[in-house]
Amino acid sequence: MALKTKDNAIFKWVLFILISTGSFGLLAQSKSIVKKIIRSDFQRYFDQCHVAGAIAIYDHKSDTWILSDTTETRSPALPASTFKIINMLIALETKTIKDEHSIVQWPGATDTLKYGYRPNIYKNITVKEAFEVSAGWAFIEIAKKIDRSVYRKYLEACDYGNVDLSESGSDFWNFGSMGISPINQVEFLQKLYTGDLPFSKRNMDIVKHVMISEKNNDYIIRSKTGWTMANQMNTGWWVGYVEKKDDVYFFATRLIQDRRFNRPDFSDCRKAITRKIFKDLKILH
Repeated sequence: MALKTKDNAIFKWVLFILISTGSFGLLAQSKSIVKKIIRSDFQRYFDQCHVAGAIAIYDHKSDTWILSDTTETRSPALPASTFKIINMLIALETKTIKDEHSIVQWPGATDTLKYGYRPNIYKNITVKEAFEVSAGWAFIEIAKKIDRSVYRKYLEACDYGNVDLSESGSDFWNFGSMGISPINQVEFLQKLYTGDLPFSKRNMDIVKHVMISEKNNDYIIRSKTGWTMANQMNTGWWVGYVEKKDDVYFFATRLIQDRRFNRPDFSDCRKAITRKIFKDLKILH
């Protein structure tokens, strides 16, 4: 009896220590703790391109985040054409388009000051081709058919960005106050990969297929680039995930550059920086 009383006293003392130090909660949640690695040395690649930038990578197998910093990776910015991923999902789910082969009719004109002069895309175009060549006008035409309340519903359900749809123009992902961070981009892509989004499996499979930008015997890259010149700033993205036989790596790279110091290699730097980091991490060779 005395031994039992002594054991109870010891248990209560250990429990007191765990609670008072916060260790009890850590023990209870130890299985859900996610590893995080900060690689500030990656900044040299952004410096080489003379841009401010950040990259967020998530290693699915090891449940590990690899971040270039702890602030910019959480800072929101316009998603630009990376929004085409969720835009296509919403268009499919609402039956605004039937599938990736649906034709978007060329409206006859576009704002070349905003989007540059690209005569090769000024034609009737399939949704798949519009995604691949980033024909912004086509997704603007699609967006005109979807009410903002519908966008809000899906963006909130997907926990996508700040859901600020105050921009009056149809192109609210390239202009206005909408924003998403690199970490949030990766979180969304994870949900797409696992199918944990409010869209049918059929529609998610279509978008995953359209996203394939590179494929060989060693890996598949499903991705989307983005670039907007709003507010006299270049905001560029490359987001997606690399599927290998033994792992999946999700990534979101964002570059920001004042257009007063515009460089012709800004577009190339989005992928160049990411690939250098992939090489450092031995994700790709």
